[in-house]
Amino acid sequence: MACEHPPATLSCHILQPQALQEEKNGQGEPDEQRATKTVFVAGATGNTGKRIVTQLLSKGFNVRAGVRDVDSAKNNFPNNDAKIQIVKADVTEGAAKLSEAIGNAEAVICATGFRPSLDFLAPWKVDNFGTVNLVDACRSIGVNRFILISSILVNGAAIGQLLNPAYIVLNVFGLTLVAKLQAEQYIRKSGINFTIVRPGGLRNDPPSGNIVMEAEDTLFEGSISRDQVAEVAVEALLYPEASYKVVEIVTRENAPKKSFQELFASVK
Repeated sequence: MACEHPPATLSCHILQPQALQEEKNGQGEPDEQRATKTVFVAGATGNTGKRIVTQLLSKGFNVRAGVRDVDSAKNNFPNNDAKIQIVKADVTEGAAKLSEAIGNAEAVICATGFRPSLDFLAPWKVDNFGTVNLVDACRSIGVNRFILISSILVNGAAIGQLLNPAYIVLNVFGLTLVAKLQAEQYIRKSGINFTIVRPGGLRNDPPSGNIVMEAEDTLFEGSISRDQVAEVAVEALLYPEASYKVVEIVTRENAPKKSFQELFASVK
């Protein structure tokens, strides 16, 4: 299923971090043309969020790391790196406060996720309403690039996967996948330039195998290292082929190695 095309009034601007811009322009270009861009990361201290921050910094981006507890978050990031700013951001507190946290960022990556608890509304507070709040914040301050880390099987009920063990397990805590799907639908109708990344089962171990990227509602099983998920999220900022798309990703040992541009372009 093809994703919505960008509205005629919106452009698919691609962020050029300093490291990549220097490589393209050479050392003779003025600093103004090699300006570093800034990305806001929601859920920056999560298992995937931390990796996204690391990837962004390694590619020359400035990062506004959105966290719920600024003091405790300082232990997760380098203290002497001027490219990172830790800011308080709780996605459940509404769009107005999130607008302040996003600040001068040109793009947002949402890597939030609820923590399993006895509160069965938690998935909706974070994975649904929290994401909606972020989108509304972006619209209110003119941020037009949004990357969401979601999950495969979010649309399982519509594609014959109701009895898939992974679909059942992931929905045990308050219908998590249903909450994520509704957030996805909100993003797609928002007019914002989006990339929704749906990874398979998340592994904390180092990357192994090559990335397989498919269109939405295509992959029903498989796993992927969080490091590779973070890499896909960051690379989506760099290629127009990633704009206005939902991509599903896993890794396979026997999959051919492709560039990120090829991977994003392969999804229609």
